[in-house]
Amino acid sequence: MQNFSSPPTPTERIVKIIRDKTLAIMKKGVIFLVTVALIALASSLASASDPSPLQDTCVAIAEPKNAVFVNGKFCKNPNLTKADDFFYSGLDKPGNISNPVGSAVTPVNVAQIPGLNTLGISAVRIDYAPYGQNPPHTHPRATEILTVLEGTLLVGFVTSNPENRLFTKVLNKGDVFVFPIGLIHFQFNIGHTNAVAIAGLSSQNPGVITIANAVFGSDPAIDPDVLSRAFQLDKNVVKNLQSRFWYDNN
Repeated sequence: MQNFSSPPTPTERIVKIIRDKTLAIMKKGVIFLVTVALIALASSLASASDPSPLQDTCVAIAEPKNAVFVNGKFCKNPNLTKADDFFYSGLDKPGNISNPVGSAVTPVNVAQIPGLNTLGISAVRIDYAPYGQNPPHTHPRATEILTVLEGTLLVGFVTSNPENRLFTKVLNKGDVFVFPIGLIHFQFNIGHTNAVAIAGLSSQNPGVITIANAVFGSDPAIDPDVLSRAFQLDKNVVKNLQSRFWYDNN
C-alpha cells in the first residue's frame, strides 16, 4: 500500500516560513560580524601612531644586558630609572643657520630623551635665517603641529596623488599649523629677520625624508635615466643635480 503524506497545515507552513527567514537572517548576521572583525583587524594593523606603552616607563638603553623589558627599544630596569632620563636642556639655544638652506632643526626625540621611548611624542626647534627654509620633506611616522615663536613663515603641505592639492598659510608669531602624517610639507621665512618655531610630532622617532636629498643625493645614486624620465629633464641636468652637495639641516 502506498503511503501518502498529508499536506502541511497552515500553522506548519507559517512555522517553516519563519524558520527559513530566521536562518537567512542568521547567515547575514554571521557575514556582517566577520566583516566587522576583519575591518577592526585591518584598522589595528594599519594604526598610524606609535604602539601604546605596556608599563609606566620604558627608558631606552643601547645595551640590553641590564634590560628587563622590551617595547620598541630595550628598556632600562624601572628601578634604575631617574629624572634625567626624562630631561633635556638646550632648546633655548638657536641652531646654526649659516648653511645653504638657511635653517637648522634641533630635535628632541628618543635619541635625546630616552624616557620618550614608547610614549609616541617628540619635539623640534627650527631656526630660520631671513628667506631661509625648511625644504620640502616628509615625516613617515608622525603628524606635526608647528607653532611660530618669532617671525613670519609661509608654510604648506601637498596631499597625495592624484589631487596633489597644495594647502598654504602665512603664519605670524603665536600661529599654529598642522602637517598631516606622511605628507610633503615645508616652511619658508618670508620676513627680513630670523624666525623661530617649535613643533610637536606624534612619534618618539618620526623620521625625516628631505625630498631633494633623497632623490638627487641618494647613496648610491639613482640611475639618471630614471630621474630624467620621471622629472622630464635633460639627462645632463639630472647629473648636474646629482653632483651637488645636498645639505641636511636636521
